[in-house]
Amino acid sequence: MTMPADLAVLAVVVVRDGQLPLGADETVTEAGGAALVVGSGTRAAAGELDSGRRVWLLERSSVAPGALAAALAPVLSGVGMVLLPASPDGRDLAPRLAVTMGRALLAGAVRCTPHEVELTRLDDRLALRVAVDGPAVVTLRPGRPGRAGPAGRTEVTELPAAGPGTPAAGRGTEWDAENVEVLQPEPSTVDLAEARRIVGGGAGLVPAGTDGEAVMRLLADVAGALGASAGATRVVTDAGWMGYDRQIGTTGVAVSPELYVAFGISGAAQHVGGLGEPAHVVSVNTDPSCPMTLMADLGIVADAPAVLAVLADRLGVTGAAADQPEEASHAG
Repeated sequence: MTMPADLAVLAVVVVRDGQLPLGADETVTEAGGAALVVGSGTRAAAGELDSGRRVWLLERSSVAPGALAAALAPVLSGVGMVLLPASPDGRDLAPRLAVTMGRALLAGAVRCTPHEVELTRLDDRLALRVAVDGPAVVTLRPGRPGRAGPAGRTEVTELPAAGPGTPAAGRGTEWDAENVEVLQPEPSTVDLAEARRIVGGGAGLVPAGTDGEAVMRLLADVAGALGASAGATRVVTDAGWMGYDRQIGTTGVAVSPELYVAFGISGAAQHVGGLGEPAHVVSVNTDPSCPMTLMADLGIVADAPAVLAVLADRLGVTGAAADQPEEASHAG
């Protein structure tokens, strides 16, 4: 059993209990709509793929990466470029698959074609374009906007169950990973691209003469109490009040959370351009006509520092920045 020989690029998406990993649709889009969905609950997961046009299903109860790589290697032997989302399972499987198939591994791509892959390094400060002149395994970072998926009806094919697979030659079963428990990531440390809830802060959250770092620490504590991650605008990160890994925008991290709460963010194009399509947006700003409030499901026209202080008090969060002067603030 092998994939069709006409596939130059194929996305491999590992699923658990029918749940697609973050970045699955982007990866399938980059592969031109061709995808192999493998794991448990593959049919349900394939039904959630908006970009899939030619989809193959391979049901497996276990997705232990070593055995899975051994099982997939003969199936994928005719595919030139194997593309995986850089999800936890994708990052586990990709290097093992590359070793098993004797291929180059290009990790952390933001764009790819059958002949070229663009990688970023040094916290996105360096972009590398790597020519691809042979079979390769590539991981695609989530949260990167791609071209629109091809239109048309999805063709779904179920593949016969593969054997359990044996880890690469010379490796014992101890080489494989054993799943003990799947834990949800901590909101305070999770990559923003993977965050489902984000509380963002802009310059409008920091009145003149206020300690910006203290304000952003309070914002992060409030976000944690809400089970959310903290983010910021470029003005905030350039001022050194929050790290660049927390910057949302076209020059920062591209996100697409279920909930985005914006404190003192006016909604500059560079920031909004990295927001993707949040399911729900709440804006706290004194300007009812600013772009962020206009795009919000709920617009709270009020002083952002004062609202944050009240929310911190209600949540039992304490900090030096909890007592803010009540100044009108709307820049972001």
